[in-house]
Amino acid sequence: MDYDKEKVDDLTLALLYLVMFEEKHGSFAWKGFDWETMNRLHEKGYISNPKGTQKSVGVSPEGRKKAEELFKKYFITKSKD
Repeated sequence: MDYDKEKVDDLTLALLYLVMFEEKHGSFAWKGFDWETMNRLHEKGYISNPKGTQKSVGVSPEGRKKAEELFKKYFITKSKD
């Protein structure tokens, strides 16, 4: 099946924002997404290498900022006030 990998990457990064947590060494996210997509996000510099036995990946400062922006763009509803 042919699909827009850029959109998948953006939405995956936005969803990583939901499972992101902070530690004294930086931001991390649980890595329960498609391996190809996670590898592309790693190649773009947003996350650490997803290969390995760890259940989470490190998230770069740029990746955290982009994830938050995308999450707000796609998932935050505007209040009706």
